Amino acid sequence: MTTPNQTPNLPVILTGDRPTGPLHLGHFVGSLRNRVAYQHSYQQFVMLADAQALTDNMDDIGKVHRNVVEVALDYMAVGIDPALTTILIQSQIPELAELTFYYLNLVTVARLERNPTVKEEIRQRGFERDIPAGFLTYPASQAADITAFKASLVPVGEDQIPMIEQTNEIVRKFNRMYNCAILVEAKALVPEIGRLPGIDGKAKMSKSLGNTINLGATPDEIRAAVKQVYTDPLHLRVQDPGHLEGNVAFMYLDAFDTEKAALEEMKAHYVRGGLGDSIVKKRLEVVLQEMLAPIRERRELLAQDRGYVMQVLKDGTMKAREVAARTADEVRAALGLSYF
Repeated sequence: MTTPNQTPNLPVILTGDRPTGPLHLGHFVGSLRNRVAYQHSYQQFVMLADAQALTDNMDDIGKVHRNVVEVALDYMAVGIDPALTTILIQSQIPELAELTFYYLNLVTVARLERNPTVKEEIRQRGFERDIPAGFLTYPASQAADITAFKASLVPVGEDQIPMIEQTNEIVRKFNRMYNCAILVEAKALVPEIGRLPGIDGKAKMSKSLGNTINLGATPDEIRAAVKQVYTDPLHLRVQDPGHLEGNVAFMYLDAFDTEKAALEEMKAHYVRGGLGDSIVKKRLEVVLQEMLAPIRERRELLAQDRGYVMQVLKDGTMKAREVAARTADEVRAALGLSYF
């Protein structure tokens, strides 16, 4: 049995992902490598948000089921240690759904519809007015996730800050209405390097857009993806001056190349002209191959014993449920629902 080594007096972090596909470089930059660092200084809960993933995947529930283990493999392959971090499955903690139900009575439909993050995600999915109720009420569900573990820090991108603000509205309203201090406000922890663009230059690296480089990508897949990486469309000849702005190849090098002095020289050469895109991409491929090789090897090794992976998830979920159950008990007591 793997029991996460949580130190009670450390600040609590809650983070996680929807298991709808393998994780990619965008996840690595935006969250995963930070989680590896955070686990040494915080009590960290990492959630596989499978129940939330169903809000817009009820027509393909198998995709969610399959990817629970796949995402867990990605977690451990990058260095998230189940001895330090509690990895849990959202759907297996019924107290989260219970807290969501209570919190929904503290928000209005109009307030949910005004949430900028919800509005944008509704637009992206083309729901218009055919919005699944579970999707619309996601802010209450996220508030339940955060407050159940009394997380004071939640790593998110800039676009998710409104979700944390709405969580804190629910926290303040609950504590005020029931004259208690049970729920804890959370602070958004925004990473220094935010969203990574897709290889095609689109604003977001996304599984649905097919513009990703997965963490478990093979050498051939990495090579093929790098060839497609968007550079400078105006850089038509080697001798032409190149532009760095919007150049995905250099964005990736900024994120992953550890030889910063050499990278700055390459940038200067590119800007003044005389450096071809093929040379830049060759450097990018070397960097990505070196970085992803050990992750892929660890992932392949872990994948040989899926029973171990499931035991890690079971142990983490059991531990997380104990924490969530204590919070749910306190919330019920505040609401006068403790009858026996």
